[in-house]
Amino acid sequence: MSFIWPSMLWTLALVPWLVWLYQRLLQRRRRAVAQFGAQGLVAAAARTGPGARRHVPAVLFLAGLACLLLALARPQAVVSLPRVEGTLILAFDASASMAATDVEPSRLEAAKEAARAFVGRQPPGVLIGVVAFSDGGFQVQSPTNNQEDILAALNRLVPQRGTSLANGIAAALNVIATQAGYGPVIESAENAAPPGPPAATPTPLPQGTFTPGVIVLFTDGENTADPNPLDAALLAADRGVALYTVGVGSAEGATLELDGFSVRTYRDDGMLTLLADETGGDYYPAANQDDLAAVYADLERQLVVRPESMEVTSLLAGAGLFVLLAGAAISFAWFGRLA
Repeated sequence: MSFIWPSMLWTLALVPWLVWLYQRLLQRRRRAVAQFGAQGLVAAAARTGPGARRHVPAVLFLAGLACLLLALARPQAVVSLPRVEGTLILAFDASASMAATDVEPSRLEAAKEAARAFVGRQPPGVLIGVVAFSDGGFQVQSPTNNQEDILAALNRLVPQRGTSLANGIAAALNVIATQAGYGPVIESAENAAPPGPPAATPTPLPQGTFTPGVIVLFTDGENTADPNPLDAALLAADRGVALYTVGVGSAEGATLELDGFSVRTYRDDGMLTLLADETGGDYYPAANQDDLAAVYADLERQLVVRPESMEVTSLLAGAGLFVLLAGAAISFAWFGRLA
């Protein structure tokens, strides 16, 4: 717990002074009882008095006052709030292999359909951007909470040429960096290895935490163009960006007819698992629409809880007031007076 006005904590010194004052009052009362103890009525009252019960209201008064004095310092606590916010980049493999129909109606169309359902459930606090990549990476929609713009960007995605996973990751990283105000991380995927310092270095993050930016990579995982996608994943890890990879396609693969040739295309689970593990993300194999829907359900759980510092002055003040009222009620009920 921290305090916005720590200088007000000195007021807690009043509590031990009030405890001392209460003890002095008890001593005076005992002396008075001893002085008039010869009178039978006073002696009888002393023997049948409330005993330890008489201290309960005083203890509650002191506890309530301590809470109110502590509230003067405006305490803050780090709590986990159900707050959905951040930047999510949907990076789609738009290579020719994503036209395979082992996931109906096709790998790319199935991924787009699941993305549309996911976008429709997001609150305004989540900014969603869309990146497409084949043998190069390019931005389709900058992060926004305008769902019509996001859906229009998804509708524009069509299969194109080869696959460069590194270019897709690099393009998504640049979008997140630009959104955060750092400028592009790298000029091209060829510069992704080895990871180097960005143009403006973000504040280092604690172990196990991420910047408010997540990349979800939809691909069959077959990398057909340089550079090495692992170098781009290491760059994402260096920037604290989690990479969630979604392997779209069946484990058995599918056959495509490209330019008069039959090409067998497979889902590369090993590559996609490695990319996710390097950044602290997860890998999801998706062989059908139900698998893709489950991916987005899990992503929503990843987004909803964030540690956040919150001022708890009102909670502490309310607790102090409640304890004071409880002490007054008990004193009135037991002794017929408020103090």
